[in-house]
Amino acid sequence: MRQQAVILGAGNVGRGFLGQLFSESGYNVTFVDIDQPLIEALRSRGSYTIRLVNNEKTEQVQVGPVSGLLSTDVQAVAQVVASATIGATAVGARVLPYIAPTLAAGITLRARQGVQAPLNIIVCENLKGAAAYLRGLVVEHLDEQARAYLADHVGFVDTVIGRMVPELPAALRAQDPSLIIVEPYKELPVDRSGFVGEIPTIVGMEPCDNFPLYTARKLYLHNAGHAVLAYLGYRRGHTLGYEALEDPDIRPILDAALDESVQGIVARYGASADWLKAHVADLLQRFANRVLADPVLRLGRDPLRKLAPSDRLVGAARTAEAAGIVPVNLAWAIAGALAFDTPEDPIAVSLQERIKAEGLEAVMTDVCQIDAQEPLGKVVLERYRLLREEARWQ
Repeated sequence: MRQQAVILGAGNVGRGFLGQLFSESGYNVTFVDIDQPLIEALRSRGSYTIRLVNNEKTEQVQVGPVSGLLSTDVQAVAQVVASATIGATAVGARVLPYIAPTLAAGITLRARQGVQAPLNIIVCENLKGAAAYLRGLVVEHLDEQARAYLADHVGFVDTVIGRMVPELPAALRAQDPSLIIVEPYKELPVDRSGFVGEIPTIVGMEPCDNFPLYTARKLYLHNAGHAVLAYLGYRRGHTLGYEALEDPDIRPILDAALDESVQGIVARYGASADWLKAHVADLLQRFANRVLADPVLRLGRDPLRKLAPSDRLVGAARTAEAAGIVPVNLAWAIAGALAFDTPEDPIAVSLQERIKAEGLEAVMTDVCQIDAQEPLGKVVLERYRLLREEARWQ
C-alpha cells in the first residue's frame, strides 16, 4: 500500500524534482499550489511528464499517481498533511509565512486524531536555516497541545537542491501545463539531524552529517559558478549559460574562481579537496548542457540577493580568504553583478540607480559589506573598471 506524500509548491523544484523522487519511492503524491490550471491538470490526469535532457539523449518519465489541491482549500490541504508520512515545501522563501498556517492546521489535525507516525517536512527553500525558520512560523499558529505534539512527531529538514530546472517556454506550457524539463541529476542531500523518528528511504536522498559543508558546496560552487557565467556572460553579450562557458575569456576565470572556492571550503570546513574537485568536474559537465539552455538573465536575476555578504559570491570570496588567498577571480563575478544593468530585471535597475546616486564604493560597502580599501574591495573595483572600459579582460 502506497503511503501519502504532500508537496507544497508544484513548480520547478516541487514537480521537477521532489515529485519524481517521492513517486519512485512508492508514495502517492499530492501537490498544493495556487496555479489553478496546473492543479486541474494534475488532478484530472493523475500523472505528469518530466522530460530529462542532456547533450546525449532525451528521456520522458511519467510521474504518478499524483493529485492536486489549491492552496486556498485549507481544510482539504490540512487533511492531506494529517495523513502524510513525508512532506516538502518548494514555494520560495517569501511564501513560507503564508503556508505556515495551513501546515499548522494539518499538524493540529494530526494531534487531534492521535497520529503517532512521524511527519518529516523537507524544506526546499533558498534560505539559510530555512527548516528552523519554517518551524518557528508554524509553531506560532499552534496551541499548547499541538506544540507538544510537533516537538515529538514532526521534523523540519534542511536540504540543498542541485537539479537544474529552467523555465518552461510559454508555447510548451500552453500545450501541457504539467510538463517540466529538467536535467537528469538526481541527488538530494538532507540534514540528518532534522528528522524525527526513522529516516525514510527516498530515491536520491542522502542523509548527511556536517550539513553546513553541503550547503557551502552548493552555494559556493554550483551557485557561484552559475553567477560567474551569468554576469560575465551578460557583459560579453551571451544569451545562454553554455555559451558563456565556451567563451575563451570567461572559462579561465570560471575555473580559477571555482578553485578559489574549493580552497576556501577545504580550509573552513575540513572537506576533501579531491571530493570537491570531482564535484566541480561534474558541475562543469552539467553547465555545458545545451538542451537545457539556461538563459544568463535567469541565472543572474536579483543581483542584490546574490551580492549579499554570505551568499554565493561574497560568501565564497570570504570563505576563500580563510585559505589565505585574495580571491581575484571571484572578484570578477562580484564586479559583474555590480555592473549587471539589464532593463529586464527591476532589481538590477534599482541597483544601478543606487550606484548612480550613491557611488559604487558606498553601494559595495552597504550591499556586500566589502570596504573599498581592503584587498577584496580593491580587486573588485579594478575588475569593475575593466568590465566597463576594456574590450579584453586578461
